[in-house]
Amino acid sequence: MTETLDPEDSKIITLARSIRARNGSAEGAAVRDETGRTYAASGVDLPSLQLSAVQVAVAMAVSSGAKALEAAALVSEAEGPEEQDLSVVRDLGGGTFFLAGPDGSLKGRYV
Repeated sequence: MTETLDPEDSKIITLARSIRARNGSAEGAAVRDETGRTYAASGVDLPSLQLSAVQVAVAMAVSSGAKALEAAALVSEAEGPEEQDLSVVRDLGGGTFFLAGPDGSLKGRYV
């Protein structure tokens, strides 16, 4: 899918790619809140706690005082986002959810 993105949307995809590469994770996610602050995360997989990368990024935003999200990005080899990831983004008013491949190419846009 070839599409020109807003520079701020490209930025959260780049942040998600960076956290994925830095942590050697299967997925990386980033979100942008209503004030333009960004949060990037990889997933958590502990015996007593499992959270997707999107869930961690949203939790970071909320714990920092975010009231809404403008956008979210997930970098993954998956063909589509999990419903739980779309739901947690919708909990904060949604915004656009971008799914990108490990190379940063846009695979899908969800609202």
